[in-house]
Amino acid sequence: MEEVKEKGKVCLTGGTGYLGSWMVMRLLQVGYSVNTTIRSHPDRKKDVSYLTNLPRAQERLHIFNADLARPESFKAAIEGCIGVFHVAHPMEFENKESEEMITQRSIDSIIGILQACIESKTVKRVVYTSSAATVMGGSSNIIDENSWADVDLIRTLKPFASSYTISKTLTEKAALEFAEIYGIDLVTLIPTWIHGPFITPQIPSSVRSSMEMILGHQNNSMSYPPIVPFVHVDDVTNAHIFLLENPNAKGRYICSAVEITREKLAEFLSTRYPEYRKQINEYTGSSVEQPKHTSLSSKKLLEIGFKYKYGLEEMFDGAIECCKQKGIL
Repeated sequence: MEEVKEKGKVCLTGGTGYLGSWMVMRLLQVGYSVNTTIRSHPDRKKDVSYLTNLPRAQERLHIFNADLARPESFKAAIEGCIGVFHVAHPMEFENKESEEMITQRSIDSIIGILQACIESKTVKRVVYTSSAATVMGGSSNIIDENSWADVDLIRTLKPFASSYTISKTLTEKAALEFAEIYGIDLVTLIPTWIHGPFITPQIPSSVRSSMEMILGHQNNSMSYPPIVPFVHVDDVTNAHIFLLENPNAKGRYICSAVEITREKLAEFLSTRYPEYRKQINEYTGSSVEQPKHTSLSSKKLLEIGFKYKYGLEEMFDGAIECCKQKGIL
């Protein structure tokens, strides 16, 4: 194995998820030691072999049990780290819990994590994984980092995943406010629809939603908006690392590589993967028109030197290959 320069120790919350697991893999590859947190279940042991079997994991990966409901449980994982990636978030799309409970737990967890970063005296920067949901809903055709979701309107309309949107929005605002008051170097990354290959045992919900034209509708799945913004999981990962390492990074950054209309996406998929044309035609034939979608700008991220490496081809090629390997296709 090629030797890489050691870059120090970082903490990453939510290491068993789609993005988290991919970030663990890449962080190990580029020279970081990684403390990652997972939420243990009292009745069953979580299989984390897809993390522990990664190259360099034996020497550089340490797994800690932590729960967003107990913010103090993250302290041990943060101790001695130079950077923290807070990726974990309650993924509640079906509104089984009240929005207030989800939001309060999410805010308490980020404030507890930021407090632990202060106490560590070693953490130089925190990168928080936000969501494109936090910037949607403005009247402008071009959305940038100055945009915020209208929480009051979302509470009134109660669209799909409203609790998630509200909790992510209010959590990011609380984190930025706390960081400013206490002098914490906090940067937030706002990815759009994350897509591509995966190392998790099950297909991630983000990939499942992105592949809906091929895999078909699923209960509670997110249907495509009229314009779909995509970003490759590896680009999102590299953007996190870039923001941790770039001394000029400040504030919020939208991370979105490709935007394509629903109709153009169907055309692209039918042409590139003709073996799935039947289900794509069935899907597009039953789609319901939705309100006009606006465009998200990655200008701020690109202006400080970040470059996207992947397009739609790599996203869908990688996802389809992984689905075939796991017997999903």
